[in-house]
Amino acid sequence: MQKTTIDPWEWGKYTNSAQAVEVKQIEGTLYCSGQVAIDANGEPHVADMNTQFLLAIQNVERLISDAGYATSGIVRLNIYTTSMQEFFTSCVETYQTWIVQNGIKQATTMVEVKGLYGGLSIELEATVVK
Repeated sequence: MQKTTIDPWEWGKYTNSAQAVEVKQIEGTLYCSGQVAIDANGEPHVADMNTQFLLAIQNVERLISDAGYATSGIVRLNIYTTSMQEFFTSCVETYQTWIVQNGIKQATTMVEVKGLYGGLSIELEATVVK
């Protein structure tokens, strides 16, 4: 796989994403459904947003790994949250650390929504290539 990020604006250097990602010579593509803070028994884990975010990340990582892909292959990450303000005050450090530790450079869309399953506050949807 050959992955190239495109970010024509100077301010893009300071974000943890890219405006576009081009991928060539793909072996496979994995489209992940939205992952939330649900435990192994299928129960929502309603806690503070950062705790939910950490569990959603674990669920995304497990799904990607079980499918035979690598987290570093994420090329698109959509984030749905019930509060953008809360995300940026409580989750941004966790998000940045996770992105850097896994070598992810992805196109991202973040959307504030009215509600999510089970009263949860964050959901992650990924597209992964290898």
